[in-house]
Amino acid sequence: MHLKLKRTPSWRKWSLFFIVPLIVLSLAHCQEENSTSSTIGILPKMEPLVEKTTDINPVTQTIQPCTKPFLDSRIEVAILEQQLYLYCRYSNREEVKSYPISTSKYGIGNQAGSNKTPLGLHQIENKIGNGAPEGMIFKARQATGRIAEMNVEGAGDLVTSRILWLKGLEPGNNRGRGIDSYQRYIYIHGTPEENKIGRPASHGCIRMYNRDVIDLFDLILEGAEVYIRE
Repeated sequence: MHLKLKRTPSWRKWSLFFIVPLIVLSLAHCQEENSTSSTIGILPKMEPLVEKTTDINPVTQTIQPCTKPFLDSRIEVAILEQQLYLYCRYSNREEVKSYPISTSKYGIGNQAGSNKTPLGLHQIENKIGNGAPEGMIFKARQATGRIAEMNVEGAGDLVTSRILWLKGLEPGNNRGRGIDSYQRYIYIHGTPEENKIGRPASHGCIRMYNRDVIDLFDLILEGAEVYIRE
């Protein structure tokens, strides 16, 4: 008995010829996707790019420098830079905060009546004006009850908001007859001439923005050292 072999139609042969390669390609494509997914899965996690804002200074980098409680604090006044630096010491670091200022328009000097800003080591002998409103005018270190208008032409050398009264610690330089910073009433204080902050404009004292001198007043202690340099 002879079995008749069923012949495959020619159209099926040709369809197999095209279908098989398509299946292979399809499988290869899936494997490539799976391979790519696995590779991404084992990559180290990348942190998002976030812009960091910090105060950059010679001591440390910090977002909010000189926040209480710190162990000790001191001030450095840089006349050429027209900047005041507040240094705050903690148990394991020191932070610094800077403020723009205005020193004497007459230059550097220690003589009484010269209206110049003295150099050298001082300390804050008295803090005056705690709780006074911003812009309060002081006369002879007493609050007058009047608030200064800011940046008015001809306002003069008014003392506003807060007073940090400096005492010289260097005999023959900023302490003693005719050269005594305390007797000359050298202050760190607020001013209504805020538009002149950043350049020499005072009559010997160290002027600050009113909001800044209030901030400094709240952070610094009586007895803290203040070093004034060129």
